Amino acid sequence: MFNFFLLILIYSGIYALMALGQNIITGYGGLLSLTQAGFFAIGSYATAILTTRFGWSFWATLPAALILSAFFGLLIGLPTLRLKGDYLAIATLGFGEIVRNVLNNWDSVTRGPMGIQRIPMPDLFGFTINPYKKYAFLVMVFVFVGIAYVIFQRLARSRMGRALSAVREDEIAAQSMGINITTYKVFAFILGASVAGLAGSLQAVFSLSVTPGTYTFMVSVMVLCMVVLGGMGNFKASILGAFIIQLISYFPQLTGLSSVIPPQFKQILFGLILVVMMIWRPQGLLGREETRYGKKVAKSSKGGAR
Repeated sequence: MFNFFLLILIYSGIYALMALGQNIITGYGGLLSLTQAGFFAIGSYATAILTTRFGWSFWATLPAALILSAFFGLLIGLPTLRLKGDYLAIATLGFGEIVRNVLNNWDSVTRGPMGIQRIPMPDLFGFTINPYKKYAFLVMVFVFVGIAYVIFQRLARSRMGRALSAVREDEIAAQSMGINITTYKVFAFILGASVAGLAGSLQAVFSLSVTPGTYTFMVSVMVLCMVVLGGMGNFKASILGAFIIQLISYFPQLTGLSSVIPPQFKQILFGLILVVMMIWRPQGLLGREETRYGKKVAKSSKGGAR
């Protein structure tokens, strides 16, 4: 049971990275994106292909996964700048499905539905970080989460963070104050995509195999649920939301009710969480953490999540 709880913590850390990226896109940029699964898949396959076919180490594949995911974030960000709300969500959802179908059908590179197996375990100073033993891998994952959290937290208090918040609140007013909304929206997509690619790399070396069926639309929905549950515009809340959602996902196995509760129940529960949070507490569990001139101010407890 303890090993199973460690497994939940590891997946919580991996998904927390994606939730941090989703938060910079949706919580700060105000862009309803449903494509984190696509960037997640790109990072996973970049690490899987480079380690198994070209003999790269895991650490060498990380910059490649980040850059490749960021590049696709740029590609999806530019053509969707004129879209808002539901239309943007549909466009980004389409990109995620395109990525999954390309991985599923490009047999010569991705091996199609069979996926890629026997991904090497990461090494650090001669020490193998074995995902089966979990302790060292858990530490590695949360080191990445801590680094990403510090970077995004500082980013939120910088000029870029304030500009993104202004774009989220009112694009016309932000543009009239000299903010280039196109640049900041694209930056939000690039940053969100790159950290999702990093999460994909960790996923690949943890499971030691990748298959297209892992990166479905429900992954993007799950990540969005984490951000909404914790509170949009609050990075600590995204990490908390990731842990709660993962705990809910594995609740049947934890309680021994997996034979009673069907797997589809998880999808129903995610939808129910979104509905309940939007009705009763749209600002999320922790609410939005606002910043002003680089200093932290009180959390917003009014209004809805935007």
